[in-house]
Amino acid sequence: MTSNTNINNILIPNVSKLPKHSKVSVKDQQKVSPDEFKNLLNDHVSKKPVQKEKEIQLSVHAAKRLKERNLEMDSSEFFKLKSAFKKLQEKGGQDSLVITDKAAYIVDVSARKVVTAIDKGSIADNVFTKIDSTVMV
Repeated sequence: MTSNTNINNILIPNVSKLPKHSKVSVKDQQKVSPDEFKNLLNDHVSKKPVQKEKEIQLSVHAAKRLKERNLEMDSSEFFKLKSAFKKLQEKGGQDSLVITDKAAYIVDVSARKVVTAIDKGSIADNVFTKIDSTVMV
């Protein structure tokens, strides 16, 4: 191996000089009360988390049945279902039949989901299986 003693065209940067940093004046900083953080933290901790009530969900199957059977989920029907879910939860219902003046719904109470819907005229022709409770609203 031959050693080359001639080193040409090598650029070695000068790293001994760094750019000057501007100084930050304490006068420029906003004055904050020492207790401000403590007060904000206490306010946040003292507020109890608000449990949002889960809204009622509609399964794809139920949405399809509502459309096929020309059933409209208006506000009146929604509030009847909401009331039914509350009653069923209090009584421990799981898979339930909810009957309103417009339709019947099979619901999964724990998931707050409408599984299927049957129009009022077809209720008599149907057999409802695997339900543990029924409520009429």
